[in-house]
Amino acid sequence: MNPTLIGIIGIFVMVMMFLTRMPVAYVMSVIGFIGFSSIISLHGAMNLLARSYYEVFNSYGLTTIPLFILMGQLAFNSGISRRLYDTGYKFWGNTKGGLAIATVSACTAFGAVCGSSAATAATMATVGLPEMRRFKYADELAAGSVASGGGLGMIMPPSVVLIIYGILTEQSIGKLFVAGIFPAILVTILFIIAISIWCHFSPDQGPRGEEVSWHEKIKSIRELGETIAVFTLVMGGLFFGWFTPTEAAAVGVLGVLLVSIIRRRLGWKNFVDALYESLRTSCMVMMLIAGAVVFGKFLAVTRIPFDLATWIGGFDLPPVMILSTVILVYFLGGCFMDSLALVMLTVPIFFPLALDLGYDPIWFGIIIVMVTEMGVITPPVGINVYVVFGVAKNLPGGIELESIFKGIFPFMLAVLVGIIILFIFPEIILYLPNLMY
Repeated sequence: MNPTLIGIIGIFVMVMMFLTRMPVAYVMSVIGFIGFSSIISLHGAMNLLARSYYEVFNSYGLTTIPLFILMGQLAFNSGISRRLYDTGYKFWGNTKGGLAIATVSACTAFGAVCGSSAATAATMATVGLPEMRRFKYADELAAGSVASGGGLGMIMPPSVVLIIYGILTEQSIGKLFVAGIFPAILVTILFIIAISIWCHFSPDQGPRGEEVSWHEKIKSIRELGETIAVFTLVMGGLFFGWFTPTEAAAVGVLGVLLVSIIRRRLGWKNFVDALYESLRTSCMVMMLIAGAVVFGKFLAVTRIPFDLATWIGGFDLPPVMILSTVILVYFLGGCFMDSLALVMLTVPIFFPLALDLGYDPIWFGIIIVMVTEMGVITPPVGINVYVVFGVAKNLPGGIELESIFKGIFPFMLAVLVGIIILFIFPEIILYLPNLMY
């Protein structure tokens, strides 16, 4: 059978299996193994499977992932996320939609010590939803701000998705991290503008909270002094070349652990919980990477990636139109697939095309991550939406899934505006990486 036809059948079967909610890592491994066996040989496929899994789990570069995940889990279990939220509330709570603005701001800050979109959404949902319920916030704004704000964890360094992109494309992870800072701040500002406009036309969505004195505001910032110091040390070390990404992750873990111990906020049970969740999440991510490697090798022997890139690149269109087509593919793919799996599957296909069109690889990576950020809140998959829905089940009366999906649309528009701005002004992304090197 023609290798291209085998590849198309494999992709179709894989998508059908995804719709049954089978684990993405296993599906990619099985389809890749069977497809490679069909085209090359069973012996070759067995060697591929063994070698791919060994190389992924033996990779020094990938140690950044469990370390940054552990840093986020320690921050969550030691109460750092709650203090971030309290500080945001004291500054924004007395304005219309102020608690939602505080939630988005806290998501940006927590994403800086977490790196996981789902973990940021789960953390902020646990802390923020009860507070917004207490102040009579509508479910749409409350849940929508948490689910969308969680997506900022994908852009704000240390982002797991950026690490994966850097490994797949052999780009500097340090460059990608600093490149993500300004876009994350831009999207945060756009989210705040979206909340303000929404609450201006629908004041019942986000009533004003309590007034807080400036003394309390300054005191809340002092409570976060050590957390700010840890983030500054990690990002400053990357920016000035003091640490490799792996060393920066280790320094971040040690810093958060020391802060938690000094403040006596991390009990033995919480420490064990942080280790358990870090291990579980890290294994999930590693299995995803290994599965994507196996499936990617299968795609390579079918020549579909090269044919597809050649086909899209052959359009008699300006480079910006071709790249817009690629971004549309990412957006549609994000509606049905996990963002991490989508990036691992598609980057080997479209990255060479982006280079051929003359786009900067760092800029392209940030744009792709921003598009996949829309995918984590877009139906029907929208992983962050389901994370928030799961947390909301513990609230009195819960929150309807339809209300959450309704609440994310203003934020989707804000992300779209952010992508357009970064298209027009790529210097926003490239300024810090160029300054760094």
